[in-house]
Amino acid sequence: MSKRESSLSNLALTLFIIAAVAAIMLALINLITTGPIQKAQQQKEKDALREVLPSFSDLKTFYIPNIDGEDSLKVFEASYNGQIVGYAVSTYTMQGFNGKIELMVGFDTTLTIINTQVLSHAETPGLGEKITQSDFKDQFRGKNPEKFKLSVKKDNGDVDAITASTISSRAFCDAVDRAYRSLKAWKGGE
Repeated sequence: MSKRESSLSNLALTLFIIAAVAAIMLALINLITTGPIQKAQQQKEKDALREVLPSFSDLKTFYIPNIDGEDSLKVFEASYNGQIVGYAVSTYTMQGFNGKIELMVGFDTTLTIINTQVLSHAETPGLGEKITQSDFKDQFRGKNPEKFKLSVKKDNGDVDAITASTISSRAFCDAVDRAYRSLKAWKGGE
């Protein structure tokens, strides 16, 4: 068997074959994982709805304008035996220490916060990730943003920031405030 001569065309062909095989493998892995990832995200959304809303028998989904003028926010209107019992707003902020934070915020019919649930974040483990813990999130429960200023105390608000994670705390407040102001404007309150 003769040894193949090393030339630019042989090197280019070899590189092309390796790149093509890698691309095909990545496409197959993406195809295989897309379905399970979507199911996991849908389950996370369902779990968050149970956390932030009172008991409901019917759920309507629609989109409302984002008060900040960017895109729209997904809203779930919960009702029980025909009576509206609350709203859940899928909101976000881009102000997290490591980028986007997504939340689900539940409101009753008076726009008092029922509960909050973090859907996704990339905050620092051990610091900013504490936005997911009840010690931080519980201070929003039962608060009406008309009387409870949705900003950290350092910024003259009512929220106790997480020690060494003021940026994450501010971002969380920003996302909750966006949900509240957008829902209030949609309901005709602004």
